[in-house]
Amino acid sequence: MHDPNLVFRELNLKEGDRFLDLGCGTGDYAFEAARIVGSNGVVYAFDRVESLICNVGKRSETLGLGNVKTMVADMTAPLPLENNLIDVCFLATVLHALDPAVDGKILFSEIRRVLKPGGCLAIIECKKEEQSFGPPIQMRLSPEDIEKTVRPYGFEKSGLTDLGFNYLIQFSV
Repeated sequence: MHDPNLVFRELNLKEGDRFLDLGCGTGDYAFEAARIVGSNGVVYAFDRVESLICNVGKRSETLGLGNVKTMVADMTAPLPLENNLIDVCFLATVLHALDPAVDGKILFSEIRRVLKPGGCLAIIECKKEEQSFGPPIQMRLSPEDIEKTVRPYGFEKSGLTDLGFNYLIQFSV
């Protein structure tokens, strides 16, 4: 659906960084991040679905990616990470499934807590337009919707990248 190389160029990950993939699903982004951050970095892959996390753990072992740490975790609850630990927090096509009015306070407060000063929140979502796949249009979020949701938690928009059917919006703290 989009070029993962473009996504990771925009994220500007580097050797030794700590990357948090919230709602990691099958782990594809986590695996690519793990290659980039190398053995001195860490990738935390969290999802609330135990079978997905189990598969991500097995696949990371098969790929020889010992820097991927998996955990069953609900992003709408306190995150099991220490303060100021993460360089990049990444959410790919998961935010539209949440209710920002209900889930936003804990989610964005927790992301803000675990991000290092100068850290990045990166969100990929489907464009808010009719498409033959993805969530219904009423569930989709525009970049403006996301910015309005995260700004009260101390995030400032730092980038917006067109990915074709999707977009990547980034925020700094």
